Amino acid sequence: MKKIPVGIENFKEIIDDQYYYIDKTELINDVMNEKLVLYTRPRRFGKTLNMSMLYYFFSHKEKDNAYLFDRLNVSKDNEVMLHQNQYPVIFMTLKDMKNRNVELQKQQFLSLIQTILEQNIELLHSEKVNIITKKRLESLVNNQVTDIDLQNALYYICVALKQHYQKNVILLIDEYDVPLQSAYTNGYYDEMVDFLRNVFSSALKTNDALEKGVLTGCLRISKESIFTGLNNFNVYSIMDEQSSTRFGFTQQEVNELLNEYNFLEQKDEVKEWYDGYRFGSTEIYNPWSVLKYVLKAIQSKPEPESFWANTSSNELVVNYIKNADDVMYDEFEMLMQGQSLVKYLKLDLTYQEMDNQDNVYSFLLLTGYLKVINQIDMNTYELIIPNKEVYQIYKNSFMDYFIDYTSKRKQQLIKALLKEKVEEAENIFNDILFKDISYYDNQESFYHGFLVGLLEEYGVVSNKEGGEGRPDIVIRPRRGNGKAIVFECKHSKEQRNIVKDSEAGAKQIIEKKYLEGIKANEQREAIGYGISFYKKRCKITIAKKLDHSY
Repeated sequence: MKKIPVGIENFKEIIDDQYYYIDKTELINDVMNEKLVLYTRPRRFGKTLNMSMLYYFFSHKEKDNAYLFDRLNVSKDNEVMLHQNQYPVIFMTLKDMKNRNVELQKQQFLSLIQTILEQNIELLHSEKVNIITKKRLESLVNNQVTDIDLQNALYYICVALKQHYQKNVILLIDEYDVPLQSAYTNGYYDEMVDFLRNVFSSALKTNDALEKGVLTGCLRISKESIFTGLNNFNVYSIMDEQSSTRFGFTQQEVNELLNEYNFLEQKDEVKEWYDGYRFGSTEIYNPWSVLKYVLKAIQSKPEPESFWANTSSNELVVNYIKNADDVMYDEFEMLMQGQSLVKYLKLDLTYQEMDNQDNVYSFLLLTGYLKVINQIDMNTYELIIPNKEVYQIYKNSFMDYFIDYTSKRKQQLIKALLKEKVEEAENIFNDILFKDISYYDNQESFYHGFLVGLLEEYGVVSNKEGGEGRPDIVIRPRRGNGKAIVFECKHSKEQRNIVKDSEAGAKQIIEKKYLEGIKANEQREAIGYGISFYKKRCKITIAKKLDHSY
């Protein structure tokens, strides 16, 4: 039985070590029809593996590895096979360019250039490479470069390769947008855009030594931002039919995979969790998660979980949650309830536009957190959460943020209650309820549990004997004889009853003598509040204000 290639991005390793491989070599056929092309897909959808596959197919230095493509789909196309191992190829990935400033980014880019030169060391000694070009390469090797030299480095290497081998060059750039994302996060976006614009212009636009250029990334960055003047540049995103099945797994491919390892009975579960993406008009599975599922099933038992969430952080979703206004919160809640949203999308973006809430859903779609189920008109689409795995990412992101947020607000709430600042306490409670995106049916049991969970670290006792009955919740300081807080919880079936119900809770505290019971039994003062909930609203009434004789 073949091994499962989780995290293996080298094509040769997968074939040689007999990992299970889902044939995506028809991408080679697609590339043959392009001069310059960018493929954008979410993270972990096979971009790097496909670029590695292109390298081994086209590189004239990999002729000894031509066997890797035996019996694969591309081998059936005799015309395409004439191009196998016929070109000098530059393959570089920018996925690790995540530095905190532009100077470190440039240093790392230089290091990548030096690695390429090391792989093509023959250029430095070639009699076919002219003196000027050779000196430029030597300056790159010796770290004696200006910004202009660095920006033109790929162009210099392409020129040298053509001079030496008398063949045009294929340039493969993987994860081209990672440096831009890092630059945006760390505050040097404009500088990085200027640098990369010049890199891509010299390497892709004004390069007579270029045969083909292929780029991959997560986002489709606007041409005006970074690809200015590349008129022969085609971009294929998740919205396009072209090459729609070349990244990710189709239904048939998943069925064959599950059948191979005797897990076909789990196909419905796998579909529910990891299907739901749509590239062009094709339903696509998350390949990383499907492979992780099968590997886990082999090692222990088939059990779904959110594997994709653990590949890297999900700052994109978390940041949008943190900055969401009331409208967006309501929309996120609709999505998590399985409802759809109709949104105008801008699919050609810059990272600077991430701050614009009008573009939130565009970014969430392009990065795999939403799915198009219907096109309303030219730029307007109906969107849903694609599957259970992504739903868990939303849910966990909300919970993490909620826990962090409430930890900062709980102390404020306790202080307001102890100081009898009812309006302030009520505002804090309502704010916390708004930030919580749990789903409930407006039942008292939910709110009771919510309140206990919220305040448990302060010493909460629930439904303990007190006075002439059992108060819903009593909060006592863990140390000393500080004042206790008593809650009587109600839930309102209609919003108009929320004040009356909270007053009823306060009245019950007085009538049942909960406060006297605490004072008699524990020798401490207590303050009581009736609190009523209606959906994400609450009303608080202080008990003593209803009975001045108390």
